[in-house]
Amino acid sequence: MPPNSVRTLVVGAGITGLATAASLPDDDYLVLEADREVGGYCKTVRREGFVWDYSGHFFHFKHPEVEAWLRERMGKQRVRTLTRHSFVAYGGQWLDFPFQKNIHQLPQPEFIDCLHDLYFAGGDAKASNFKEMLLGRFGRAICEKFLFPYNEKLYACDLATLDRDAMGRFFPYADVADVIRNMKAPDNGGYNATFTYPEGGAAEYVKALASAVRPEALSLGEPLVSVDLARKRARTSRREVSFERLVSSVPFPQLLKIAGLSHDASVFSWNKVLVFNLGFDRKGPRDVHWVYYPDRDRSFYRVGFYDNMFDADRMSLYVELGFPRGAPIDVDAMRERVLQDLEAEGLVKGHRLVAHHSVVMDPAYVHLTRASMAEHRRLAAVLRQHGVHSIGRYGGWTYCSIEDDIIEARALTLSLG
Repeated sequence: MPPNSVRTLVVGAGITGLATAASLPDDDYLVLEADREVGGYCKTVRREGFVWDYSGHFFHFKHPEVEAWLRERMGKQRVRTLTRHSFVAYGGQWLDFPFQKNIHQLPQPEFIDCLHDLYFAGGDAKASNFKEMLLGRFGRAICEKFLFPYNEKLYACDLATLDRDAMGRFFPYADVADVIRNMKAPDNGGYNATFTYPEGGAAEYVKALASAVRPEALSLGEPLVSVDLARKRARTSRREVSFERLVSSVPFPQLLKIAGLSHDASVFSWNKVLVFNLGFDRKGPRDVHWVYYPDRDRSFYRVGFYDNMFDADRMSLYVELGFPRGAPIDVDAMRERVLQDLEAEGLVKGHRLVAHHSVVMDPAYVHLTRASMAEHRRLAAVLRQHGVHSIGRYGGWTYCSIEDDIIEARALTLSLG
């Protein structure tokens, strides 16, 4: 039986939890995972020869040592490094992404509207929320044609409720000079200008992390039920475990309930995302990795092409749809709607659907607001006083990359000693 007393209790065996356990300096730890397999949202499924992830998980390594560490543990797994080819579907054509840097590709009257409003936008110095920031930086035309509708479909909320820096470094900022320069010298880079993808799916990176975790210290199908902060004891569905420190990557509001901390639950909001993985009998568009869809008449906000990662001969898509947190979802009805919309967009042209898979990610994107960030800071400090550390995308209640999760986990274990 695993020990009922450990120095470090890790809750969650997704990227963050596995990275934490893998970087601990001793073997006195236990990893709890409510699911029957590791990976969290970074899981891979296989159907009829198609390889899909729960969603489009692509790795944008900025730290060579992190990538090298993972690659060493992936054996002969083939990994491709790709230059991103992404577009915005607008008005029956595909514009290069990001939209705001490629408005010169619009029909002339719309280009003039966008450039005029961009020039006279006025700046975002007084912007107090995400919507005001977009309007102040880019002007009304760019916002109404792309930035407002796309982000409303993505976040499934009023953009005015989000903090002005809700997307941080992941938002493709550009000023007037950048936009004009891009007309003759295209530079559509950004944080994900290049990305890597394993032939076996994103789960190959998860396996690499898990290979550095002692199998006997990993307990699957064992959710955390409650935490006694004062006594430093955790109760799971099977037992009680005492700990010196606890590292959690479960969604922050869930941890607060488990720990019995008084808090204002209303400040924590998020959307959920329905992901369809669709496999067809033959090839579709080539030389494209994903496309953004701001059109409110289309059900999805993004479509990605797995088949173009490794030049497969059958079209393999992931399709993402955003929903408010409490919205009911009829998966079968939405799949039919998605297929109709894919046909309307010209992606499906007499193709036969061979296999499909779906998953609802809940939470998906957290809504970063002034209130949520303030409450997170306050409560995270209380938890740390009791040796509990909440990290990762959902534990930190933030917007970050998968590599960021690994870096944060390593930094925490180093600081804990």
